[in-house]
Amino acid sequence: MTLKLLTPPAVEPISLADAKAHLRVDTTDEDSTINLLITVARESIEQETGRALITQSWSWVFDHWPDAFALSVPKPPLITVDAIKSFDSEDAATIVDVNDFILNASSFDGRLVLKVGSSWPIAQRPIAGFEIQFTAGYGAAATDVPAPLRQAILLLVAQSFEERLPFDLAHEGAVLPHAVDVLIAPYRILKL
Repeated sequence: MTLKLLTPPAVEPISLADAKAHLRVDTTDEDSTINLLITVARESIEQETGRALITQSWSWVFDHWPDAFALSVPKPPLITVDAIKSFDSEDAATIVDVNDFILNASSFDGRLVLKVGSSWPIAQRPIAGFEIQFTAGYGAAATDVPAPLRQAILLLVAQSFEERLPFDLAHEGAVLPHAVDVLIAPYRILKL
């Protein structure tokens, strides 16, 4: 399974003005640094929770259609499924009718369920046989993101600003600050 970001968020969940107010910064000298820290903090929260915060478009490529009643689309909350493609042995794409599926965007993980009378798509290519393009996120505005996640971003921005080190969850041994961990816990998607 491969996920590729097609369209990044147009805005961040925290504005520069909100971050500067939280940091008690009155000058414009640090604006570019603070903007970078906001982006890094958002990406860290998205990575840790498995969610998309602000509206963004993704491509999800996988080998085989899973043997399951429903297909859980990654990066919830799911807004729309924009396209489903299957590929033949010549790498030609066939558009699968999205209307053959029931989209349950309101479920915890966002699911696609095959409608009665429809059949599962078939790919002829042994690897990367399917692609689903989808849009995910809480909404297009910063205020659409739940307040605890926005507060967690502010806390990471403040920590990174004070320490002058960007917060990187990919770094081995990286641990979230306890307050951030508590704020994002209800939004975390557990992986088995």
